[in-house]
Amino acid sequence: MKLKAMSRNDVFVAAYIMLAIILFIVPIPAGVLDILLAFNISIAMTILFGAMFSKEVLDMSFYPTMLLFTTLFRIALNTSSTRLILRDGNAGNVVETFGQFVGGGNLIIGVIVFIILIIIQFMVINKGSERVSEVTARFTLDAMPGKQMAIDADLNTGAIDDAEAKRRREKIQEESSFFGSMDGAVKYVKGDAAAGLLITAINLVGGIAMGVLTQNMAVGDALNRYSILTIGDGLVSQIPSLMISLATGILVTKGSKDADFGNTMIKQLFSIPKVLYIVGIMLCFLGLATDLNTILFIGLGGAFILSGRSIAKTIREATVEKEVTEEEAEAEEIRQPENVNSLLQVDPIELEFGYGIIPLADVNQGGDLLDRVVMIRRQIALELGTIVPIIRLRDNIQLNPNQYIIKIKGIQVSEGEILFDHYMAMNPGFVEEEISGIPTFEPSFHLPAIWITEGQREKAETLGYTVVDPPSIIATHLTEIIRQHIDELLTRQDVQGLLNNLKETNPSLVEELTPKLLGLGEIEKVLQNLLREGVSIRDLLTIMETLADYAPTTRDTDILTEYVRQALKRAISSKFFPPNETTSVVTLDPKVEQEIMGSVKQTENGAFLNMDPAKSRAIIDSTGKEMQKLENLGKMPIVITSPIVRIYYKRLTEDYYRDLVVVSYSEVESNVELQSVGMVTI
Repeated sequence: MKLKAMSRNDVFVAAYIMLAIILFIVPIPAGVLDILLAFNISIAMTILFGAMFSKEVLDMSFYPTMLLFTTLFRIALNTSSTRLILRDGNAGNVVETFGQFVGGGNLIIGVIVFIILIIIQFMVINKGSERVSEVTARFTLDAMPGKQMAIDADLNTGAIDDAEAKRRREKIQEESSFFGSMDGAVKYVKGDAAAGLLITAINLVGGIAMGVLTQNMAVGDALNRYSILTIGDGLVSQIPSLMISLATGILVTKGSKDADFGNTMIKQLFSIPKVLYIVGIMLCFLGLATDLNTILFIGLGGAFILSGRSIAKTIREATVEKEVTEEEAEAEEIRQPENVNSLLQVDPIELEFGYGIIPLADVNQGGDLLDRVVMIRRQIALELGTIVPIIRLRDNIQLNPNQYIIKIKGIQVSEGEILFDHYMAMNPGFVEEEISGIPTFEPSFHLPAIWITEGQREKAETLGYTVVDPPSIIATHLTEIIRQHIDELLTRQDVQGLLNNLKETNPSLVEELTPKLLGLGEIEKVLQNLLREGVSIRDLLTIMETLADYAPTTRDTDILTEYVRQALKRAISSKFFPPNETTSVVTLDPKVEQEIMGSVKQTENGAFLNMDPAKSRAIIDSTGKEMQKLENLGKMPIVITSPIVRIYYKRLTEDYYRDLVVVSYSEVESNVELQSVGMVTI
């Protein structure tokens, strides 16, 4: 049924346009012209009242197209009526009635009324609508970046969800397109008025010429006859044009507010009792103190005063009713059992801060912390290929004014403290001259630092200190915490979203892999293993291709992770081994590798390490000593192992040395130059 209705609508619009084109070519009888003129007036009324009572401009998003179609149809009717006037001296009942009735049978009055309509439409409504459309289009486009940033801020603070953010962005795009189109579409209305004026002049001159030359009429008779028809034809086309021009003005001046046109306008005009009292008193004064009609002005003034009293009474009653309703709502809230469902929700990431840090998060006070949070999510997405959940920002009066804490799944994992209006200066290691300030530690990497004032900032930078402001400190700390826990934040729903995106371009791969070979949870564990060690999953195609290759032989997620890492060796090498540079690393003693592999126990649920505690302690201590060598050289701690041992050695050491990078020989590109500076032994 819906498809049929749509088809009928399409046929109607197509017939409307085709009829306009036919009217330019084919002569029609006067009776048919009457029907089409009446239909044109009804369409103009529909557009006018539709514009008046639409709650927002996007309710009539096709208005520019409507303007084009109605303008074309109206000019086509003008062409048909002109043909009848010049050929037969008769354009039907509608045209003749408009010419005689509006002018009251007087040619001069009819001409004057017609000219007044043209002036109103051309000089007032069209000109104003054109200017408003230009300004609205410009300001709408200029405001788009600010609106987009406001949506991102609301999304990151949790005020709206992804679906609402998408809806708002689409609405902004539609509004910009609409007002941009309206800026050009108003020219149709302006051109229509000018064309109507020219057609009227042509009808008048051509009609008189036809009457005198072909019908042997006297000049006065021809003037009288064709003037009435010309004025009628002009009025019957200009009145619908005037209504559509008025609709255009209403639409572009209404803005995009969700409000009923009539109610809002009347309320704004007559909602202040004081205004009505003043107007009533002034009207009564004019009726008594001047020669104006006393009864009329005093009666009208009294009506305004009575209206003011009535509105004042209504406002008082509404205020009392609102207070009673609020009290009842509060009492009902107290009586109702507590709704604990909302308390069960745990936010993936939270940043809570004391009241002293609020200005950094308040856009109205110049704070840009919300913008930085948006950039953090984008940075992680580009770096690691996964979507960071919404980061909730909350003020907490229980914290110290300058303190902030970071929570992962409701549990505090880190904290920090800043000094507002101060900067943190850190010595990169080569600055010898000290600068006075308040000693502290940088919260992300626990490096020694100093709090300095705005006045010391330039001096510190000149000396070579690294100087950062408080928002950058918080943003960097938050970014590092997210990197450390990004594997915990990846959910099955996130994995499903990644697979859906991949399925758009590689449907056969996704259909082959899941759920036939691997379940969603198994794919999630592989991706979590990669993220836990800082390996990007952005190249999801390679990851899924590798899983599809090896899943038929094993479903052990740890082994599958190793296969994927080997497939991603170019990315791993570029991340940990700079090109054209020899990288210092530590290797693993073959005896240690044999000891580890001898301690691996295979079960139905996968493999695990079952090593003697004394040997485990010896390996961990040796690893710590070798890491210290690399750190003393200013190098990243990297251990190279054989492929089969890598995952188990990493599991053995990760609880003690989280920053240790463990890479197998199969994950290193052939052009990478390595230099061993030590060996883990027992």
